[in-house]
Amino acid sequence: MIALNQMHRALQSEAINAIIRLFSDNMSQGGGTTPAGGNPTTLQGTGGGVVFSKVFIQRDYSEGTSVKFHTRLPAELEGMIERHVFEATINRLNEFYAEAEEGSCGTYCEGCIGCITAYLIYMCSETHYEKTLRKISKFVASQNERIYNAKGLQLIDPTYRGLRVIEITIFDRPGRT
Repeated sequence: MIALNQMHRALQSEAINAIIRLFSDNMSQGGGTTPAGGNPTTLQGTGGGVVFSKVFIQRDYSEGTSVKFHTRLPAELEGMIERHVFEATINRLNEFYAEAEEGSCGTYCEGCIGCITAYLIYMCSETHYEKTLRKISKFVASQNERIYNAKGLQLIDPTYRGLRVIEITIFDRPGRT
């Protein structure tokens, strides 16, 4: 399990480095960055010659403690991505998490079989929740490939942030305001 986590982190790091190289190759010489604007949910940094900032989409606790994220488009992303595309992505993520947390006959049977086998069954099979988290990771990767990377954005899987926030990295090109 530890080796799998290390491999997953290495792949994520390689993907981010590939995006940084992509934007580094396409950048012209010069300066200019997008200011953080004092927003506590925005961070800035540099890496590989690319200036980037991070925006965090917070959890929405208005309906309890189930995993759900706010769907409003942050001001930092205005003009970078269409509102309806962003909202569709977040709504789909919220649907996935609702599906993962819903109780069904299958999930109750999983729990009973786990209890009967002293939870050894989980060494051989994945739970419904784990399967749904895998689907979420694939969805985030496909959204990045189809939509976000082309716009200079990188959506980070919320599981890497403990399901507390959705992190969006904004890769800024010099001269872009």
